[in-house]
Amino acid sequence: MMQRAGQKKSNNNDFQFWQQDNHPIELNTPAVMQQKLDYLHYNPVVAGIVRHPEDYLYSSAIDYFSEGRGLIDIMRIDPILRSNI
Repeated sequence: MMQRAGQKKSNNNDFQFWQQDNHPIELNTPAVMQQKLDYLHYNPVVAGIVRHPEDYLYSSAIDYFSEGRGLIDIMRIDPILRSNI
């Protein structure tokens, strides 16, 4: 499957693992920033990996949902608005 995908793209030699499309979204309001943070943090919950976003070991959610610190140092952003999940 990866070989077929790689052969379809002229800039690949053999295989393609990642999608090559890019659709940037401007984070121009607190609501958009919060929506993207919620999406990132709740992905492991929706996938059934953990019950709470801050329980996922490789997430920055612990930096946002509790007083803890995650495994990776982050530069925290604080959008004003909260979206509903």
